Amino acid sequence: MEEFRRSYCRLCKDSGAEPQEVVLKQLHDLREGHHKSKLDLATQSLSIDTCGALGKLLQNDILFSVVLLSDCMMSEEGSKLLIQGLCSNTVVRYLDLKGNNLRAIGAEALGKLLRQNKSIQSLILEWNNLGMWEESFSLFCEGLGANTTLQQLDLRNNQINHKGAEELVMALKNNSTLLDIDLRWNNIGLLGGRAIVNCLSSNKTLRKLELAGNNIPGDILKAVEQAMEYNLDRQVSLQENHIRTYVLSKEVQNLKEEKSKQFLNLMDTIDKQREEISRNCRSSAVRIGQLQETLNERHSIIKSLKAKLQMTEAALALSEQKVQDLNELLTTAQQEQINLAQRQSKELKLEQQEAADRESKLLKELTASNERNVLLHNQVDELERKSKMQQERLFLTKQELTNITAELKLRLTQAEERLEMEKRRFKQSLEDSESLRLKEIERMSRHMEESERCLQERIQKLETVRISLEEEVNRVKKTVLAERGQAEEEMMKAKNQVRLEMQQRMTHLEEKIRLMSQARDEVQEYCLQQKQAVAESQAKSNQMSLQMEGLRRQLEELQQELINKEQEKVTEVNKVRIELQEQIGHLQAERTAQEGLKEKIATLERQIKVMSNSHREALLDRESENASMREKLRLKNAEINRLREEEAQRASFLQNAILAYVQGSSLGTPNPDKC
Repeated sequence: MEEFRRSYCRLCKDSGAEPQEVVLKQLHDLREGHHKSKLDLATQSLSIDTCGALGKLLQNDILFSVVLLSDCMMSEEGSKLLIQGLCSNTVVRYLDLKGNNLRAIGAEALGKLLRQNKSIQSLILEWNNLGMWEESFSLFCEGLGANTTLQQLDLRNNQINHKGAEELVMALKNNSTLLDIDLRWNNIGLLGGRAIVNCLSSNKTLRKLELAGNNIPGDILKAVEQAMEYNLDRQVSLQENHIRTYVLSKEVQNLKEEKSKQFLNLMDTIDKQREEISRNCRSSAVRIGQLQETLNERHSIIKSLKAKLQMTEAALALSEQKVQDLNELLTTAQQEQINLAQRQSKELKLEQQEAADRESKLLKELTASNERNVLLHNQVDELERKSKMQQERLFLTKQELTNITAELKLRLTQAEERLEMEKRRFKQSLEDSESLRLKEIERMSRHMEESERCLQERIQKLETVRISLEEEVNRVKKTVLAERGQAEEEMMKAKNQVRLEMQQRMTHLEEKIRLMSQARDEVQEYCLQQKQAVAESQAKSNQMSLQMEGLRRQLEELQQELINKEQEKVTEVNKVRIELQEQIGHLQAERTAQEGLKEKIATLERQIKVMSNSHREALLDRESENASMREKLRLKNAEINRLREEEAQRASFLQNAILAYVQGSSLGTPNPDKC
């Protein structure tokens, strides 16, 4: 407020005028008072400089929402400067310019104000002379028609005639925000009243129209009152409908927000459950990987045991008499190992069948390949037995046969190493297929279709691997048969040589038999220890298989829970859809009710139009009757005047006649003195 006061003083000094003390005092009172948003300069005489300064200050002012300038005796120029300043103001809501004798220039400035200003809602123009100049008032009415914020307009005592009323009617047809207009104590008359009544059929927003003291007939005033009541009822019904629609839209929006929140919460819970399932699957996969690693370690241990057993076989092969016992022990150990391998393969097959039914074909092919490998093992064992029998015969005959048999054993060990390499390759392929299967199990919960395609591709790959393995096994058989033929030829040659040297080597062989018996005892103890280790590994493998079964059961339970959750989600979504459909049905019913109300309103408007037309026709008939009655009165008055003139002429004739008679009588009588 102090800044406004200083700015006022500065502008007055810039214009070369002294600031008015009255204005400074009023601003000082406003600074100390409570109504700081109200600029009250009513009944204060304002000069042109003061008006110009206030107009400049009010251009960008944000303090005052109420400006009272009634009875300030402003000149035309001063009012123009002040109103021009208010054109760009965005804060003032109430403007009072009562009793300032605004005329042509003021009316033009007010029209510009109404066109440009977007904040004034109430305008008081009582006791001015805006209607005296028709052109200026028409500019004022054009600005009123273009205005979109004004709600209350006071035009009392502004000398508005019927032409000004017609201009005002044109403005009211274009204006859709004005609610209250006061036109009392003007000169609107009958023609202006008719124009206003005709205008009210197109203006549905005006609620209050005061026309007292305008020489307007009572029936027109009643028609105006009826139109105002109709507009008021219409606006009340529209407000109620707007309120209802707003409340319904809010309720629908709240319901939508609640349902969306519920749906989002449901989706969050589903995502969390999926994350938990994926975590459990990962942990189970990690556990399965660990178990597979332990099984691989056990397999490596078994392989190392096999290698050690083969070394023991090579050592036992040097014995002569008790080699058969050692060979039997070795064959029994090998048979047990084969049985263990078969049991493990069968357990793996059962686990794979429980894990995924779709991999049954692959598992069958793998079991077939395992059986073929077992057959190959058996064939190799038979070959070993035959070679060992031949070695026994050779060791009984000659010591050199030992070297030859050692060479044969080396060749057989090479063949076995080749077989072992093939076994390793096959087991590696099995491990690769197992890893692929684990990956596929992880992906099954996400993409079932991709898993089927990948399984088909994997089956094709494994078939190719199986075919390649069969080809390699056939090759190995061929090589073994070729080596066997060569060994038989060499053995025939060796037999002939052994027979010659048999007698010389018998003593030496007896000593070696004694040493070999000691070695046999040691090997038996070692075999017992290895059997115990194999039994322990079997027990551990059984425990691992039990753990695998438990993990599979957990996976099945989790999958069942996931299916149940998905079914619950589907039911919840269906419930939400049903509720939304019910709400949409209610809204449609309410919309149909609103359409019925609109139709009723339209019928009422049509009835009112018909009534107004009939009323207008009746008014025209009455006016024609009044005109005919006035014409009759005029004729009767003319006859009365004519009769009065005739009576006056007759009276004058009688008077003249009486005077003439009196005068004649006075001349005709004789004088008594003369007589």
